[in-house]
Amino acid sequence: MTKLAIIGGTGLGQMKGLKIISTKSLDTPFGQPSADYVLGSIKNLEVIFLARHGNPHTIPPHKINYQANIWGLKKLGVTDIIAVAAVGGITQAMTPTHIAIPDQIIDYSYAREHTFFTNDLDAVTHIDFTYPYNQSLRDHLTQAAKKENLLISTTGTYGCSQGPRLESIAEIKRMEQDGCDLVGMTGMPEAALAKELDINYATIALVVNWAAGKSAGEISMAEIEGHLKKGMDNVITLLTSFISSWKSC
Repeated sequence: MTKLAIIGGTGLGQMKGLKIISTKSLDTPFGQPSADYVLGSIKNLEVIFLARHGNPHTIPPHKINYQANIWGLKKLGVTDIIAVAAVGGITQAMTPTHIAIPDQIIDYSYAREHTFFTNDLDAVTHIDFTYPYNQSLRDHLTQAAKKENLLISTTGTYGCSQGPRLESIAEIKRMEQDGCDLVGMTGMPEAALAKELDINYATIALVVNWAAGKSAGEISMAEIEGHLKKGMDNVITLLTSFISSWKSC
């Protein structure tokens, strides 16, 4: 039986339209998750929601307990995850308030617990990470966007930086040379941990600012907040439409 989870990032600390049934606090072998898991329903479909940065929003990207978050979702029976992320735009199409469904990722983060496969192993364990994001989930997100007449990018490479600071112009130039279209701070190790536990995973990336050097002047938090507020309505529309189609797939 399939079970869907939504991981909300910056700007999505709560899931609009989610009818809350209960909350669940879990102790995990890896410590405490970011917040209690919210069990509810959207369109009469059971959904589990987790606020990645905590509730309230207080946990910076490099301090998120990604292992506990993903392990807890697996414990609750989750088979599919849609992760929402606020990101910076690097390439021309990735303008503020634009939505992308990335298909590749490059990890620039460090000093994070990147795997479950560390201790008490019978053998060294590897996962195939050729395709970091689940194609079926990505296809259904694309179909939902078409249904709602949302113009999105159906591919893109997400560069995961360490944070919590934003990047320098030189760092963004390097990322662009590496092939990154987007830059965010939470894409890894979340995607890899989900794959290690055989959970299907895809990301909705909302662009909330031009990355460093891609517009005049410095990046302001007020600008980011304005684009978050404007773009998150489309994210909610996409998620709600996706859930309707995912229910029947």
